[in-house]
Amino acid sequence: MTALSGLRQADCRAEMHLAEIPAPARLAPFAVALSAQVLDSPPRVHGSPHGPAATALTESRSADEDNELATGRFILLHDPDGSDLWNGTFRIVTYIRAQLDAEMGNDQMLGSVAWTWLLDALHENDADYAEAGGTATRMLSQSFGSLQERPETIDIELRASWTPQGAELRSHLEAWSDMVCTFAGLPPLPEGVTALPRRRRS
Repeated sequence: MTALSGLRQADCRAEMHLAEIPAPARLAPFAVALSAQVLDSPPRVHGSPHGPAATALTESRSADEDNELATGRFILLHDPDGSDLWNGTFRIVTYIRAQLDAEMGNDQMLGSVAWTWLLDALHENDADYAEAGGTATRMLSQSFGSLQERPETIDIELRASWTPQGAELRSHLEAWSDMVCTFAGLPPLPEGVTALPRRRRS
């Protein structure tokens, strides 16, 4: 399948750990799903002629959740008969969540910024799309009782979907990879440059 082959060839950042997870069964006749974690140090990546994403589509690897900066899901849906709701035969559904520092988390424009990150990543990776939509949610967590010493945290969550134009989907997974890393607070990297390990934000 051309679409699945494109996902396997995606070149995702080393800070992001990908793993294949069970795909939802009722949304479309065919589906594939990936989960992602951005860690504060790059995971060990086994070499592959088809790029790092190929590993995630063939095996699962463990990751230390204590080092997690951001998490997400990437789901590719396919209906050969097409869908009027999608305006196409493919649909990408995504979820990203990350904990923010207090200054950024209190920004009233945070939702708009998160949506801009999505559109910018698609544009910068030349991922042609249509019918994009999504919801950004900011969540404040407070602890009480025996947990009252824990500091308040603010999370940003983005749920979005779009219809890729054509069956070449490598650029869409790479765009989403960039989005997850942006949510984790990692700077964009010039081609060929690897980021230094980063400590988890408190």
